[in-house]
Amino acid sequence: MDLIQLLDYAGVAVFAATGALAASRKELDLIGFVFLAGVTGTGGGTLRDLVLGVPVFWVENHIYIVVCAVIAVLVFFAAPLVEYRYRLLLWLDAAGLAAYSVLGAAKGLEASGSAIVALVTGMLTATFGGVLRDVLAGEPSVLLRPEVYVTAALVGAGVFTVADLAGVEGAVAALIAVTAAFLVRGGALGFGWTIPRYRSRPGRPPEELE
Repeated sequence: MDLIQLLDYAGVAVFAATGALAASRKELDLIGFVFLAGVTGTGGGTLRDLVLGVPVFWVENHIYIVVCAVIAVLVFFAAPLVEYRYRLLLWLDAAGLAAYSVLGAAKGLEASGSAIVALVTGMLTATFGGVLRDVLAGEPSVLLRPEVYVTAALVGAGVFTVADLAGVEGAVAALIAVTAAFLVRGGALGFGWTIPRYRSRPGRPPEELE
């Protein structure tokens, strides 16, 4: 198993764990755990494959669904032992984002040969599962948190794409990119890193518009 394939399984497993943790916060039953774990673990990769027009990865290889189900069952029994589940969810999400940003970029490059496509597929793969999880669980969306999120996915996808096009060996490029993405997202969680945000201003009085 090469590193890219390992990142694939790791990304699915970690995101599935975040889905199951979200289910624990909502006190769902075991089926709810499995459902949220499956949607979160496979959501980003499913969107990526549909965009690229390639066979959906979990349809070709059912082991991904099994991984999600096993993780869901484990979290169902282990979650009561974890005191700060939302904090753990965010850090696991950061790990999944880092792995999936690189995997998505790698698959985008393989399918299209385009750096732009690789950036987009890396970003979509890394973020869409988490967005689905938050919407379905009624949690505050990670996209709406003040710390950088999508930016971290773009960093991972961008570093891998540049390194790959520069001829860096695949495993080395992947390790560097995963580390970069995780450091950016981890720094955001640990130190509150943000990028400048839009600040609305009061509109002009109606009489000034005449």
